[in-house]
Amino acid sequence: MLTSIVEDQRLREIASLFDRATRVAIEGIWGSSAPFAAAAVAKLTGKRLLYVTAHLDQADDVQEDLELFTGQPVDVFPGWEADLPENLASDEIAAERLNVLTRLRLDPDQVRIVVAPVQALVFPVPQPGSFIHESFELKHGGTLDVEAFAQWLVDHGYTRLDRVEQPGDFAIRGGIADVYPSGVGHPVRVELFGDQIDSIRRFDPATQRSTDAMDYFYLPATSDYLLKLPGCPVFDYFLDTDTIICWHEPVEVSELAQTFVSRLKDPVGVYPFHAISRQTQRFNQLALIRFPGELFPHRARIEFAALPRFEAKPDAAVAQVIELAAEYDTTVFCENQAEIERFSQLLASADPHAAQRITLRVGLLHRGFLWPDRKLALVGHHEIFHRYEHRHRLKRSPVAAVTEAYGELETGDYVVHVQHGIGKYEGLKVVRRGDRSEEVLVIKYAGNVSLQVPVWQADQVQKYIGAFRGHPQLSQLGGKTWQKTKEKVGEAVSSLAAEMLEIQARREATGGIAYPPDTDWQRQLEESFIYQETEDQLLAIRDIKQDMQRPRAMDRLLCGDVGYGKTEIAMRAAFKALEAGYQVAVLVPTTILAEQHYRTFSERLAEFPFTVESISRFKSRKQQKDVLQRTVVGRVDVLIGTHRLLSKDVRFANLGMVVVDEEQRFGVAHKERLKQLRATVDVLTLTATPIPRTLHMSLIGLRDISTLATPPLDRRSIQTEIRKLDWALVRQAILREMNRDGQVYFVHNYVKDIQQIAEHVQAAVPEARIVIGHGQMDEKELEKVMLAFLRRQADVLVCTTIIESGVDIPTVNTIIINNADRFGLADLHQLRGRVGRYKYRAHAYLMLPPKRPLTPIAERRLRAIEEYSELGAGFRIAMRDLEIRGAGNILGPEQSGHIAAVGYELYCQLLAETVDRLQDRPAETHRKANLDLPLVGALPKKYVASERDRLQIYQRLAGAERVDDVDQLERDLNDIHGRLPDPTRMLLDLARLRLVAGRWGVRTAVLRDEDLVFHLDDATRCQELFSRSQIPPRFADPREVHLRLPPRYREPATLVRILFKLFSPAHEPQTAT
Repeated sequence: MLTSIVEDQRLREIASLFDRATRVAIEGIWGSSAPFAAAAVAKLTGKRLLYVTAHLDQADDVQEDLELFTGQPVDVFPGWEADLPENLASDEIAAERLNVLTRLRLDPDQVRIVVAPVQALVFPVPQPGSFIHESFELKHGGTLDVEAFAQWLVDHGYTRLDRVEQPGDFAIRGGIADVYPSGVGHPVRVELFGDQIDSIRRFDPATQRSTDAMDYFYLPATSDYLLKLPGCPVFDYFLDTDTIICWHEPVEVSELAQTFVSRLKDPVGVYPFHAISRQTQRFNQLALIRFPGELFPHRARIEFAALPRFEAKPDAAVAQVIELAAEYDTTVFCENQAEIERFSQLLASADPHAAQRITLRVGLLHRGFLWPDRKLALVGHHEIFHRYEHRHRLKRSPVAAVTEAYGELETGDYVVHVQHGIGKYEGLKVVRRGDRSEEVLVIKYAGNVSLQVPVWQADQVQKYIGAFRGHPQLSQLGGKTWQKTKEKVGEAVSSLAAEMLEIQARREATGGIAYPPDTDWQRQLEESFIYQETEDQLLAIRDIKQDMQRPRAMDRLLCGDVGYGKTEIAMRAAFKALEAGYQVAVLVPTTILAEQHYRTFSERLAEFPFTVESISRFKSRKQQKDVLQRTVVGRVDVLIGTHRLLSKDVRFANLGMVVVDEEQRFGVAHKERLKQLRATVDVLTLTATPIPRTLHMSLIGLRDISTLATPPLDRRSIQTEIRKLDWALVRQAILREMNRDGQVYFVHNYVKDIQQIAEHVQAAVPEARIVIGHGQMDEKELEKVMLAFLRRQADVLVCTTIIESGVDIPTVNTIIINNADRFGLADLHQLRGRVGRYKYRAHAYLMLPPKRPLTPIAERRLRAIEEYSELGAGFRIAMRDLEIRGAGNILGPEQSGHIAAVGYELYCQLLAETVDRLQDRPAETHRKANLDLPLVGALPKKYVASERDRLQIYQRLAGAERVDDVDQLERDLNDIHGRLPDPTRMLLDLARLRLVAGRWGVRTAVLRDEDLVFHLDDATRCQELFSRSQIPPRFADPREVHLRLPPRYREPATLVRILFKLFSPAHEPQTAT
């Protein structure tokens, strides 16, 4: 980008000033011309650059501009929004800071440009030498004293846990040591053979599986430890003479630094701006300023200028670009190739010769500018079409696996045994069986009777989910009641499944619109999406398009956690209908959400010839009438609104699709109207209420459902805290957000005293601009408030739950929920999901009244929302909601009692079996043989110390359906826990034998005296299996076989070998089980 520009004589003169001066100012800066000029100076002088901004988010914008202009990586040295966090060891910002400092210290040639907000310079950093003195060298083939190593880790800030998931954790399991260092980006696994380091591997904290090996690794102390050592200014890392400190508007930088320090609760030890200014006197300095000033003795001026304001209508905006290109050498930066293709078409349509004069490049330019002297115009595509929300490409720190594995058992939990009913889990216990010991699951039933479940049957035990507020009744072990209960629920499930299948059949018979395949326009719209789609999104889009191309009315439910991209998928489906000449209605539960969808659809469709309108309380009667008149004659393509869309006076010329957002929020009458629509047009329903995978799988064939379970790549988990209402904390939370130029929701769901609460907020934070919004306000007044907040004319919105559904303002990254104990679990999760959509870590404060006691239900609810704050938590929230409130809200209240009777997991299992039966699908069975042999398999406590981990391994082993599953478990055990001891090898071999014997229809195999006795289900298969046996078989009856074993064959290792040979793949049964 800079190759031709650096030949400019003016720039060369400015760069040459650094040969004899140390402080130079460039005046006339505008938009992204500041990083443009800085990049040119860095390239012409060959010096390192430390670029200082006033604002936190400005640093990210400058980084991307600098990377565009220089074509090389640019580092950001981030700053905190407020005081240092309590736990620095796992703090993302601390880790990112240490990462930059480590590279500056150990590999400085690779760090040529660093961008830092001034807030990053305020705090001391570890002295450069500490990275060497306070690190531990690990070398492949070297020796390691595990106990001394563990002590070093503790002494240097690490915390010992059973499992390593975040920076600052370490775990030691036998010959395996896992450590997650700060500032490195990945955890490390060290495997020992005796006291020798056998391997050093990176591993994924989500799956716990190793990825790649290393020869050596310098393990640093935690950021928590390093940042408490005597510190120094960050400038000590730039002491070489070739560094230029670049100030972006130095007066503004100074003012922001002073404001930031004044707002700190504990400013002891930080550097005020006058100290920062003094520390930089040793360096070359460059000031980038808009207006002339007297700060620096050497000043140069380049007359950069602002771009023209582009028109709202796409055709007019394109005409302005063509007009600009007649006078300037114009480059338009597009986010991707699809944007280039689409913009090329628009240029060609407007002026066939324009494409010759305009350069189109892939890249993100934040704020375009003109350079009149060089007749140069640099323009961002997003500026032409007024699309200003842009993705910052973050290095995603590893997060916990997105999972709904909520069924982790703990002692005292209620459980369901498929055959014996509801009991209480009492943990793992070692018992004697004859001359051998084995671990079992202990379940207590009614009458204090206990059941011991072999670990290989652990998959028969499920966590009980489905009770309402009380506890379920324990089943009578050995009684007939449980079987009768299962039969009764089975009948109810059959009735439900039959009804849903009938609805599906009616839709198939009625027919519907068959949309054509995707076009170039569809591809351009999708490729212009500025985010990276998740795999779930791509699957959902594929399924929806397949539905739309079939000649029947689509009725699909799209479930996804808050902020997981449901709107984009709806947009693509709607576009497919629009291109085929049909109109689309988008039905939403609130007026505010209608306006938000209107903005989103308008922005995304700006380059295409489709008209988007909305109809809501925010529009006057005259405006509504005009929209409806244009809709009925087909001059409105997308109409967005609340239940007003379902009124009789709303008519369409050619309606093809209805998108329904959160249908459960509409009334009975509205749902009836939707039911009528479903028979004739395609309906896509969006919901943020996650459906757990087990239920989703059970409903396959009954309801078309797509699920988004994977978070977008730049989402971060939300820091969630439960606190007593404390106005000092409220002040701290709001100031932290204001320090990073963000905004705050303060949710108070009582209109009668919301004004009083707002006054309390104002008194706590006089610096903040506060507005109030609630559903009982006049429509125009509410619209005025919301627009002011959207336009960032206010810092805090004190409001009711009007923000709960879908309101998406990326700059709002703190939410304070007052009286949080009065909200339901799903409501709290929805409200919390309104933040966390920007590049910064979001905060949610659940405030409780200082004196009101918590009910047990509220306590459980709040504990769950605090515990499940990681990405993808919606599925765990849904499962916990099932446990607290029952499961009737998913399948309707009439099913609640049945779910409560047998538990959620078993209910789903019965439903899935019923659907298979009604649709004549062959049930896939994976029968396992019951082996009663003198073979001892176990997970020794020395190998897997944690009872929770052992139980999970037992459950995974019992749930294995194929030998491949057992093989994968063996690889994971070797990787995570180290070399398998002999009892664990035997445990896995027994699991494999049960599977391969089960494929032959073997029910039991028992060693009785000298005979190995088999019972099979099928006489033919029995003959087939034992006709190949090296030991002559004796048939007691067609399905019972005895093999007489010589003494040497009864040794455990030999017996296992004989059985594997008998059931080997070469002897696979001729007919499937």
